[in-house]
Amino acid sequence: LRCSLLSNATEVDKRLMTELVDGLYHYRDHYFETHTVEDASKKQNDVLEEMNKTLKRLEEKEEFYKNNAQYLLLRGRCLNIAAKFSQAAEDSLSRAVKLEPGLVEGWNTLGEQYWKKGDLVAAKTCFTGALQQRKNKVSLRNLSMVLRQLPPEEKTEEQSKPVLKSVDLARQAVQLDVADGMSWYILGNAYISLFFTSGQNPQMSQQALSAYSQAEKIDKVSALNADLHFNRATLFQYEEMFSSALAGYSRAAALDPGWDEPLERERQLLDYLDHIMNLIENKGKVKARRLRNMLSSLSVSALGPCASPQFHSPTGRIGSLEPCCFNSLTHGCNIGVAALGKVVFSLATEGRMAFTFGMVDSEETCCVVMVYNIADGWGVLIGDTVVIPDPHIKRHSITHNDKSYDFRSIRVDSPLLLIVNGKRQAMQSQTAASVSYKPHTE
Repeated sequence: LRCSLLSNATEVDKRLMTELVDGLYHYRDHYFETHTVEDASKKQNDVLEEMNKTLKRLEEKEEFYKNNAQYLLLRGRCLNIAAKFSQAAEDSLSRAVKLEPGLVEGWNTLGEQYWKKGDLVAAKTCFTGALQQRKNKVSLRNLSMVLRQLPPEEKTEEQSKPVLKSVDLARQAVQLDVADGMSWYILGNAYISLFFTSGQNPQMSQQALSAYSQAEKIDKVSALNADLHFNRATLFQYEEMFSSALAGYSRAAALDPGWDEPLERERQLLDYLDHIMNLIENKGKVKARRLRNMLSSLSVSALGPCASPQFHSPTGRIGSLEPCCFNSLTHGCNIGVAALGKVVFSLATEGRMAFTFGMVDSEETCCVVMVYNIADGWGVLIGDTVVIPDPHIKRHSITHNDKSYDFRSIRVDSPLLLIVNGKRQAMQSQTAASVSYKPHTE
């Protein structure tokens, strides 16, 4: 009877301690259900206060359970709620999995501590070990994150190989629980990585955006995840969806006021748009007389290889291209024509994703051009003649806070698609873009 009573007391203690730690995570994850977004700057301190209260309650039982794996796991989970690495958490969790090697949650939480510590190899070992015990969504999605951060195991290994594996693991996590917003969010991040490592297939970009939308739709916690809004805004900016990018950076900053990068990105993008509007309006500040001189040398001969009947267009069409003024170009891809003009400005911006320049056509209309995947050192100079085969026109109508922008641009996905001063660009002009989305607290 005495043993039975002790056993019952132990079970009651474990249940109460588990409820305490689960309550701590609920407090963090559902913080904005009891607080406004204006309280976001207090969230981290409030969570740490709750952590310390919970830890104190757990430590009241330490004398009885200090060699109990479940107790050590709960203590480690409690400490793991802090954003930074905790040596005390690592020690508790290491002891827990030594005492009970089949403790999946212990391996997962220990792996998260190693992730925070920057020891990705140890984190990978933990998540892989947990999966050997039992297939579970937390190990799958955590391993998905780690694989994208680790360098390739072999120098010859393709960059996209671990990313493909990462996408597969994140998909498996989603399949185990389609109602878990965190798994959808991590799948979105995996698709962004795949987009940038596998030739920028638009389908991958769309898959990333769909995964983020799903995370938001099914999970209130994910909808209030600053990292989701920031990472999606980064992709929106690359896709030139500037209104959505600005809204995303702004939302991320509101949800995590202690994180400077969203506000910095928002400021940089607004500065970039301000400069573009000013330079288009003033035709790059090139004086009228100089501009007339520049345009006087603009002729069909500048088409270079585009004038040949054997010219292969980016769209796959074979045949010469007709020179076309900017005002005649329609929204989307203009097949069979070439935009032709003189460079009147180029724009060096902070955190730029594209090389941006402006050119003026024979009608003195100015248009901005955004060139992606450029190698360091590539660019065009004021006065250069540029030909853009099958130009892809975008119309931007942007309103953010009290600012409005309205302009058209030409998107060029590689400098190799341009003809500059009658010549094609060398292969070394191009390099794959590596836009940094942030695994801030992924």
